[in-house]
Amino acid sequence: MKKRNPIYTAGSFLLAGALTLSMAACSAAQTQAPAEAAQTPSATAAPAATAAPAEETAPSAPDTDALPVKALQPKQVEENPYMAKSDANIHHDGYNTDSTDEILPLGIYPEIHVSYETTNANASPAIYFDSYGHAVVPLLGGIAIRDLNAEETKTLGYFSPKQHDGGSYLIQSSYTFLDAENRIVCPTSNNHVLMLRATDEEGNVLPEFEKVLDIDIKAAAEAALGKELTQNLLSVVFDYDGNLWFATGGFRIYPERQQQGVLGYIAHSAIEAILNGEQTDLSKAVFVYELTPGEGAENGIAASKDGAVILTNKNCYLLRANNGVEAVWCTPYESVGAKVSGEGDKTTGGGLAWGGGCSPTLTPNLVMFTDNADPVNLLALDMKTGEVVAKTPVLDDLPDGYQVAIENSAIVYDDGAGTVSTIVCNWFGAGNAGLADPNNDSSIQSYANIYDQNWLMKGNAMIAPGVERVDTVKTDSGYEMKSIWTRNDLSDTAIMKLSTATGYIYGYVQDLTTGMWQYIILDFETGDTVFTMDVSNKYGYNNMAIGMYTGNSGNALYCPTGYLELLRLQDRFVYLPELPYREVDLDQAARNVLTQDQFAQDGGEGTVASWRNTATIRNVHPNTTVAFRMNNLSGSASDLTLYAYGADGKLAKVAPELWSITDETGAAATELTDGVLYELRVTVADGGDFDLSETEKEIKLSVVLGK
Repeated sequence: MKKRNPIYTAGSFLLAGALTLSMAACSAAQTQAPAEAAQTPSATAAPAATAAPAEETAPSAPDTDALPVKALQPKQVEENPYMAKSDANIHHDGYNTDSTDEILPLGIYPEIHVSYETTNANASPAIYFDSYGHAVVPLLGGIAIRDLNAEETKTLGYFSPKQHDGGSYLIQSSYTFLDAENRIVCPTSNNHVLMLRATDEEGNVLPEFEKVLDIDIKAAAEAALGKELTQNLLSVVFDYDGNLWFATGGFRIYPERQQQGVLGYIAHSAIEAILNGEQTDLSKAVFVYELTPGEGAENGIAASKDGAVILTNKNCYLLRANNGVEAVWCTPYESVGAKVSGEGDKTTGGGLAWGGGCSPTLTPNLVMFTDNADPVNLLALDMKTGEVVAKTPVLDDLPDGYQVAIENSAIVYDDGAGTVSTIVCNWFGAGNAGLADPNNDSSIQSYANIYDQNWLMKGNAMIAPGVERVDTVKTDSGYEMKSIWTRNDLSDTAIMKLSTATGYIYGYVQDLTTGMWQYIILDFETGDTVFTMDVSNKYGYNNMAIGMYTGNSGNALYCPTGYLELLRLQDRFVYLPELPYREVDLDQAARNVLTQDQFAQDGGEGTVASWRNTATIRNVHPNTTVAFRMNNLSGSASDLTLYAYGADGKLAKVAPELWSITDETGAAATELTDGVLYELRVTVADGGDFDLSETEKEIKLSVVLGK
């Protein structure tokens, strides 16, 4: 296992959105302080490698502890034409896979950087990204595009309900998403859905977002239903025809309390008409499916070409727009109800959901989710029919004194060859047990109301452990499930993320022996911990049950904390070997997967042999050597050709005398071994053919190797 002492450099969590629950049957009618470096590594299976000081770039001795690349096939998600081509929601995509095809850190001279919060009460949570790479985050009850890499988190543009709309409502950011035009689509606490224009046609951020659509969904749904709704709007998503689906729900909506809820959609034609400034009769454009009182959605909606998949506290539905809500299928599942700690438990909190707390996740052929039975089961449903084609207990061998509640969305990865891998994490203990009280106002979005105070103060010792990978395998006779690995020594609430580009699972946990909060990387294949990097043992570095976020730089893993710090783990994969005192700005550098098709389209010959590496270096000399560190090269160096992008967006060969591949000491490397860290050294002239920056004494270089 690679373990690092942290390097910190300086660069809020308003509880994001509605985490909610509901219930019933398929018979419903259709009608503060900076992070502190640890003196002792948190946990290790091998001696820790000491990282270079933050002010230096060139190491004093070779360091070959970088993780080998174990790339997987890209995730099997068909692009939604009405959503942004990016990690456009908190689960990365409309399938809710919690996986990314972007590159994430590999322990190449890793560093932890900090952006300090000066506006919100806590570090920015619920981060998602538009197609331009802008980070969209909650801000004081509204929504904003912010620079999360600045030393102090900087707001570039925003929308405030109070300031810009004269409203006292809040934007529910958990189930906000970006559409294909990079407009922000968001449900609100007063049951409206808003669409906000945040950038101009060139991608420049508007200082004040323009509200281009505002629909009172509750009023429209009540008009269509002919009765009052007693649940609030929870989540929204576009289907693949541009219809906007919505679901109502809330915390702990017990069946016996009989709240009335609905599922439904707003027709694409009505949305387009509103955006075009036309008068629209919503009575002819809003369609609802009435739920049995006491049933409601608990989490986000997933969508594919087959329709919208919604999990309530009682059933899983596949719904389609067909001049009305068509319930293609409805599959009930089991729940023992809301779970709280009992006498003798090692926890004091509980779960949030009455039913299954896990958002449904899609593959091209299956719907995956967990129920809330005892033991909890992972279910695979046939996308076409809703039939349960496979089912197995998960996290069913925990030590005595622990319960299971899977409240965070599972990671689901379809390899495209018949195997669907699902990683589930136990969340039990983080929820406030007081949510079970009949008089509790679950609409109050605060740490104190939602989360167990013992967890907030004492950390993950108060969380039930358990992380498990289960594979659902297609066979000649159907599907079968099998457990691949289980980790009962990890307690996690961070919504772990899978990178298909690297083949690793990324999380943020607390070492229960030392109390140290730390970034952690697990091997997808084995579940083994292969890397940790310490942050702090202060209780405020709890990640507050908010997920990890990745962006599109290929070199940032963001983690909000309970303090005023947003952490980002980064590799120092680029440096200037001739100028060891100079530090390349990692936020101006990127690593991206370049597909073979794109490589050929851009002018490359042969086979793409590396990631695309990009860096911007300021205040350069007329000719500057830039070194990119990489460990996914193999074969003979003489077989490689270096290409650089020009201003026309096309690849051109770089003359052999301008580049070389060396080891970490600078010695020429001839035979390359996958997993060994090498340096691609490129000499580039300011203002030359391969300098993509028009600024004097600034170089922007973007290169890729071909074979």
